[in-house]
Amino acid sequence: VQLQASGGGLVQAGGSLRLSCAASGGTFRHYGMGWFRQAPGKEREFVAAIRGGDSNTRYADAVKGRFTISRDNAKNTLYLQMNNLKPEDTAVYYCTARGGWSVQHYRHSEYDYWGQGTLVTVSS
Repeated sequence: VQLQASGGGLVQAGGSLRLSCAASGGTFRHYGMGWFRQAPGKEREFVAAIRGGDSNTRYADAVKGRFTISRDNAKNTLYLQMNNLKPEDTAVYYCTARGGWSVQHYRHSEYDYWGQGTLVTVSS
């Protein structure tokens, strides 16, 4: 499975961005998908995850109510809509995939495939 993330950029605090992640090489609708982020000098952290099949979603507390993860199985694409962005959201955002769903979907070690990352910078 190959993942290609896009949509990052520079935005002012309070603004919005939508990240996309195009997947190829696998049966997309069966995969559990997620977004993680990594800020300079910090560990990679969970942002959001979405299950295949019923598209059940999970969010980190830091983004709940501001970010929305979604998927379009017909287009083999994962999305992350980010609203009301804050400077602390600045990071490289990675999309990721695994076969099936893990109850520990918040752990980056649970995922098999990773995109190259896209940089999001939020200015104050």
